Amino acid sequence: MKRWFADTLFKRLFALMWLALVVSHAVAFFVVTHNRSMPPGGHLPTFPSLPPFPFAQHGGGVPPPGGPGVPGEPGASPPPPGMPAAVTAEPPGTAPAVRHRRDLPASLVLLDYVIRFVIIGVAAWLGARWLSRPMRKLATASGALHQAMVRNGSPPQVDERSGTVEVRETARVFNEMSSQLAELVNARALLVAAISHDLRTPLTRIRMRLEGQADDPAAARSIADIHEMDELIESALEVFRGPGHEQPPQVTDMLALVQSITDDLADLGQPVTVVGLPALARVNPAALRRVVGNLVNNALRYGVRAEVMVSAHGAEVEIVVDDYGPGIPPSQLEAVMQPFFRLEASRNRLTGGSGLGLYIARDLVTRQGGTLVLANRPEGGLRARITLPKAD
Repeated sequence: MKRWFADTLFKRLFALMWLALVVSHAVAFFVVTHNRSMPPGGHLPTFPSLPPFPFAQHGGGVPPPGGPGVPGEPGASPPPPGMPAAVTAEPPGTAPAVRHRRDLPASLVLLDYVIRFVIIGVAAWLGARWLSRPMRKLATASGALHQAMVRNGSPPQVDERSGTVEVRETARVFNEMSSQLAELVNARALLVAAISHDLRTPLTRIRMRLEGQADDPAAARSIADIHEMDELIESALEVFRGPGHEQPPQVTDMLALVQSITDDLADLGQPVTVVGLPALARVNPAALRRVVGNLVNNALRYGVRAEVMVSAHGAEVEIVVDDYGPGIPPSQLEAVMQPFFRLEASRNRLTGGSGLGLYIARDLVTRQGGTLVLANRPEGGLRARITLPKAD
């Protein structure tokens, strides 16, 4: 029995549509009837009392034989005083509503339909906003959930006490889901942090012991492997870090930042060049330096040489890194941005990398409010384009 009286979305929609139809018909009938019965002067006309029709005494709508008939036909009597000279007979079976419509002027019929359409349209608009309000709240909470996950904040909660049964149930499920997601993300971050801490401690001890044997070639190779493991751990940690762990953004000259990276590489004999004009953007310099360095190193590793261009277009600043390598198959341009995806099938980091560089680069650029897009150049090679909002 309780289910029949529950406040459901179906009952709300049914009641709204029923009420809209009833009100629209009532208002249209009142307005049209009022305009039809009121003459231009605003007073109802007065008619003299009329004698009853002779055929009304017989209880039927057909005149008796030999009595008054339809005017204009043989044997028909003249109309009573005050009545029109001609009466049009309705076909048998004509409904009262149809006769009522035929008696109305075209302007009043149009007014009747306009009133109905307007009232039903307004009711449908109000009903759509009324019924979609819980969905808008859920969409807002879903967007806030994503921000809370990346910032390691508290998950948003949706009110479970208001709305229909379906809305309250959806809110309850969403709150449970957001809480479970927050616990899962926090547990995963703690697990990775604990593993990285436990790994780095013995690795540091091993490296310190090996550094005392610098003359041994095997010790030197072992130290290089330890540095590689440190980089892998740092890359894995970067995947789980949110914006809350970064430095606050500041206005930075993109040309100067890129120039400092390329100058360091050029001093080491790397074929890298940079061109462009000064362009200011509000970014985290350390994070963006890591992104540009990753893209330039990829260009040098796979594309022979790297050419970097810095430019400003309207409200955006662009950093473009071009290389002259084989490029990436078009079907895999998006796949290479996913974590642990490697075009090189081998596990050699010198040829295939760790599979995290581009994923971390795009994530860091997104945190700065920008975008990172990869595309193959028509003349050959790969182009990485970073777009950032220009600082005022």
